[in-house]
Amino acid sequence: MIELVALTKRYGARTAIDQLTFTVRPGRVTGFLGPNGAGKSTTMRLMLGLDHPTAGSVRIDGRRYDELRDPLHTVGALLEAKGVHGGRTAYHHLLCLAQSNGIPERRVWEVLELVGLAEVAHRRPRGFSLGMSQRLGIATALLGDPGVLLFDEPVNGLDPEGIHWIRQLMRRLGAEGRTVFVSSHLMSEMALTADHLIVIGRGQLLADMSVKDFIARHSASFARVRTPDHEPEQREKLTALLTEAGAQVEQEKDGALKVVGAELPQISDLAHGAGIRLWELSPHQASLEEAYLRLTQGAVDYRSTTDPRAGAGQQFAPPPMPPGAGQPYAAPQQWQAGPPPVGQQPPPPAPLPGAAQGAPP
Repeated sequence: MIELVALTKRYGARTAIDQLTFTVRPGRVTGFLGPNGAGKSTTMRLMLGLDHPTAGSVRIDGRRYDELRDPLHTVGALLEAKGVHGGRTAYHHLLCLAQSNGIPERRVWEVLELVGLAEVAHRRPRGFSLGMSQRLGIATALLGDPGVLLFDEPVNGLDPEGIHWIRQLMRRLGAEGRTVFVSSHLMSEMALTADHLIVIGRGQLLADMSVKDFIARHSASFARVRTPDHEPEQREKLTALLTEAGAQVEQEKDGALKVVGAELPQISDLAHGAGIRLWELSPHQASLEEAYLRLTQGAVDYRSTTDPRAGAGQQFAPPPMPPGAGQPYAAPQQWQAGPPPVGQQPPPPAPLPGAAQGAPP
């Protein structure tokens, strides 16, 4: 279990983490979400004692990280996939950690087999792809068979098979009763992997709840209704009935109706009573991505525009052109009658106004 109490971290005048308090419990996968710059990586570094808090505390199984007797047996972490000694092979990287933490050599081969790197065990990680480096980082985290696991963007660089594998692995680790804490920007993966969510923005806690409750609280569900396309009068009649019943009705581009504020049985009864045929009546539940964007829209520090060209004219307007720029070139007056005779040099140009006479050019 990981416990944060009023955790605060400042870098000079900037507050990266502000009074964070939450608990990551065992037996489930907890997703850690937030916009870029929200403080997720800083929080995970504070958990592992890589940074010291300005105020507050963080405890793993009741102790600070530097108080753990056998840290690799208690906590496994993947923060930086490329953070390995490039001159050692993957096997010797793990063996060095195993020997310094009292872990038998057979465990090295177990985790290499588990992550699919046994065939490249004697290759140096400097030549690994990002996906292979991620797998080695996961093997490192699992080496001590710890009860607490922290993963920062673990699916970066993995192919679809690797993403499916790490998803199943994290869910299995959580089902075994371990504390699994995963930071990610991939909402689709978090929706399939996490049981619980911690969401922060600008260093402050925004949400601490299950995935199901998070979606329900931060999104609006609606019903999608379609009447026969060749009978628009039925659509208009149903729209009037639903509006009169207090629902909000919006027609979508494909002609279907988006209905908010009315349950499916009520919509069906109204349509049946008015003799309106329905081609479609289906519920729509917002995705985790939609709920996340709705919650964090006020905590985004780095926001792009919808059109990458929008505003470019105002932000990067070219400087004004000097007088006469852009006009057709006119030859000096003495050249306009024609080129000088063969062997004769053209006269020198008139000196610039204010130029010193006789001064070298």
